[in-house]
Amino acid sequence: MRAVVLALCVILSAGPLAAADHVYVCPMEEHPQEFDHPGKCPLCGMELVEKAARLNVAVLLFDGAEIIDYAGPYEVLGQVGARVFTVAPTAEPIKSVFGLAVKPDFDFEHAPPADVLLVPGGGIRPILDDPKAIEWVRQRAGASRYVLSVCNGAFILAKAGLLEGLSATTTASNLDRLAATSPRIRVIRDKRFADNGKIITSAGLSAGIDGALHLVERIYGRVRAEDVARDIEYHWQPESNWARGALADAMMPDVQLPDGASWRKLVNTGDTDRWEVRGELKVPMQSEEFLDLSARQITASGWTLQRSRKRQRTFVKKDSAGQTWRATFSAAPANQQQIFVETMTVEKTH
Repeated sequence: MRAVVLALCVILSAGPLAAADHVYVCPMEEHPQEFDHPGKCPLCGMELVEKAARLNVAVLLFDGAEIIDYAGPYEVLGQVGARVFTVAPTAEPIKSVFGLAVKPDFDFEHAPPADVLLVPGGGIRPILDDPKAIEWVRQRAGASRYVLSVCNGAFILAKAGLLEGLSATTTASNLDRLAATSPRIRVIRDKRFADNGKIITSAGLSAGIDGALHLVERIYGRVRAEDVARDIEYHWQPESNWARGALADAMMPDVQLPDGASWRKLVNTGDTDRWEVRGELKVPMQSEEFLDLSARQITASGWTLQRSRKRQRTFVKKDSAGQTWRATFSAAPANQQQIFVETMTVEKTH
């Protein structure tokens, strides 16, 4: 009988001990109270997370970093209870775009290990030109479970040799430049992110939120990711094919106006197959002279002049995927001298 009582005591005492092994905390670091069961934080109402299972996320910072590139994913990952910390080349404050000052939590030498490495974009040139920074990214990426880049942060991963043989995307205006970086990088134009398993690259700016939500879905499941999207009041559409880089205006030739010229845009609209820009151009030259000036710039950027007629020039070019595009520039006189109605269209040919 004594043995039975002792055994029962052991069984009864094992329950609380086992439960105590699971500690739950609020995702908000400023709410440090710990709980022995799941639920909601009594201070802010956020879902409690298991302390031992929390992700550690290292966010690379540098002067000129784009705010939404790191702040958007920071919010998403913070919502699932991740410990998010910032890392910069030194511990001195950095200035993001628009002058936002941020004091990094760590410099390169003292940053703790992380499960996720987040690499934003922005003014990336100083990082690209810093061998120490590139080596830090390379080493930290190797030690992390996941790597997420946002916008032109993909070029930092490319410089570190992390995108060779992988699919990748970046901000719409840099897609061709990323393709030119290496023939072994498969550039994705029609998705907001490209997932290679460990390395995820997202397109520009707000697309980093989609990349982070996708990472949450991979780790915690679709339901949790949907909960986070609702909590941050973000219209998440993971099955959507909308991507800024797929819109036809990405192929619109760029023309630098001469000194003394001014431009007032009146129409700017289109879709993935065709785009039109129209506006009033004030320029100190005749329309034919301006169209010839434009044609020289456009052909210098890789387009071929297909047809030239009065007040109109037509060009063709193949993109990196082999699709042929036709661009048409025309200038019609307006009511005032030296003012023209300039219309520019670009469209796929079939």
